[in-house]
Amino acid sequence: MSARTLRIGTRASALALWQARHVEALLAAQPGAPRIELVHIRTTGDAQREVPLWQTEGRAFFTREIDEALEHGTIDVAVHSLKDLPTALAPGLALAAALARQDPRDALLTRGGESLRQLPPRARIGTSSLRRRAFVARLRPDAVPVELRGNVPTRIERLKGGDYEAIILAAAGLVRLGLTQHVTEFLSPQEFLPAVSQGVIGVCARADDEATLRLLRALDDAAARLAVSAERALLGRLEGGCQVPLGALAEVGGDTLELTAAVCALDGSRELRAHGTASASQGTALTAADAVALGERIAGELLAAGAAELIAHERSALAVTAP
Repeated sequence: MSARTLRIGTRASALALWQARHVEALLAAQPGAPRIELVHIRTTGDAQREVPLWQTEGRAFFTREIDEALEHGTIDVAVHSLKDLPTALAPGLALAAALARQDPRDALLTRGGESLRQLPPRARIGTSSLRRRAFVARLRPDAVPVELRGNVPTRIERLKGGDYEAIILAAAGLVRLGLTQHVTEFLSPQEFLPAVSQGVIGVCARADDEATLRLLRALDDAAARLAVSAERALLGRLEGGCQVPLGALAEVGGDTLELTAAVCALDGSRELRAHGTASASQGTALTAADAVALGERIAGELLAAGAAELIAHERSALAVTAP
């Protein structure tokens, strides 16, 4: 194995490269580690920066081209922000590792140092996420959502330049890039549930590449795997392939997995919330199957409360079309 070169596919943004280099370092620390090469791949999300993400059909706009390169054998490993990865992987691919979760919260960055509740009336808040728009509307219905694209440093510069009064970014990316000094407020996950898998790096390989899978399994974090299994099972039952104004957070405590999820109308007028736990049987450990069952159960509770109708109404209002 050591004579082989392991090719890691990644986007070329600062955050994506940090994540790929982090995986590279973890792999390089293993005994008999192979030589590693990073391969930069441009994705649909990188090329179509003028198109709002919520107007793009599907969820694979930052991952599709990388996973296609993995399928075709031009790379051996794909590194993603797991929140960008569709719940249904392409045939022949496997989520080989979910790395230990970084802070899953959203972070508010403001020009004037105000918290979300202190922002002036009709403050312009930059975000490309339907989920963030919906939760902002629930907490600050007067705020004006403004589309926000570009890499993390670019978004911060646009805030400083006066395009927005505030922007919302994932805390994990700011931590990884050493940019937390710009954070005004970390938003409470109780009020502002994060995106599914936010803060987790996902590493994929071909399902039949046993040598690479063996290497990557050593990077898999048990708590992160349980959490994202529950959250992705929830999303898989609710989404239907498009962005959904859904927040979810699963947390492991001892032998218990706890999952909270909410679907919110984009104008903040209605929120459906569900919560549940899964516990290990005496003498056994929680499994990914237990986590999946919990996610599907909470999704069922949301659907029974009217989540499908709420999501369909929001999609119809947006008139989502492929670019």
